[in-house]
Amino acid sequence: MTHVNNWLTNILRWFDSEAGSDHLDSSSRTFNLLRVLPFVGLHLACLLAFVTGVSTFAVAFAIAFFLIRMFAITGFYHRYFSHKTFKTSRTAQFIFAVLGASAAQRGPLWWAAHHRHHHQYSDQPEDLHSPHHGGFWWAHAGWFTCDAGFAMNKKRVGDWLKFPELRFINRFDSLVPTIFAVLIYGLGEALAVWAPGLNTNGPQLLVWGFITSTVALFHATVSINSLLHVWGKRRFDTEDDSRNNFWLALLTLGEGWHNNHHRWPRSVRQGFRWYEIDITYYGLWLLSKLGIVWDLNPIPEQILEETRQLDNQKRKRS
Repeated sequence: MTHVNNWLTNILRWFDSEAGSDHLDSSSRTFNLLRVLPFVGLHLACLLAFVTGVSTFAVAFAIAFFLIRMFAITGFYHRYFSHKTFKTSRTAQFIFAVLGASAAQRGPLWWAAHHRHHHQYSDQPEDLHSPHHGGFWWAHAGWFTCDAGFAMNKKRVGDWLKFPELRFINRFDSLVPTIFAVLIYGLGEALAVWAPGLNTNGPQLLVWGFITSTVALFHATVSINSLLHVWGKRRFDTEDDSRNNFWLALLTLGEGWHNNHHRWPRSVRQGFRWYEIDITYYGLWLLSKLGIVWDLNPIPEQILEETRQLDNQKRKRS
């Protein structure tokens, strides 16, 4: 009977992430297959592309939706909800929380709580997704499949719990992605009638525009966990093994400057030199000019000076 109740609770958590939270073992790193079946199913659904076919419009839509949601994750889930590197209105906060939630990477409070934990214990045994304590695949996706990964420490996000709309998005974290999937399917069906020259339809746009785009977005995001603590260059001698990587910075709109970020996580900008491309920062700067966000935390002058000195030392050695 206990096993049946556990199964039912895990299934219920597909829809309500707080179901049975009082009985969730936040220390367990055991693989929970039933809980992650939707995640597995999303990956398998990418194979439907062989059935639906492909069109230029579907691929373009997938790329655009990838970039929009990547900005919502990097700019708001990470730099805003996790680190508070700038300020915004409650309306904009809600809109970007919804966009971030559409990436199917759980809710903004869960995301921020785990990221704040990561910074406190980076690359220590307590760090749930460190490649130095579990290996590459564990850091990439394994941590996401256990009860320790599902749990959320509310004490870490007490500053956000006062917003009922954020608590709702966070609790029913599958609702927003589901709504977006339905809307994208509907758009594809409408375009099949209104613009047949685009050669797309509901199933095709759903598979490419939502499913494939979402899976690609997930793996790009978690590559920061799995790759950027083993692959790249270290400018700063931080207590963890964080690294900078130009190519991952391009893919993740600026998150690839990970060693910079761990040196000074309170900065809204993670590319510390002019040539370190940080597209998320450029986007936030533009939003600040439009009055949508404000009070962007700058890189302190002492950190900029430290950066210049370290780069000069490196050039002299080479």
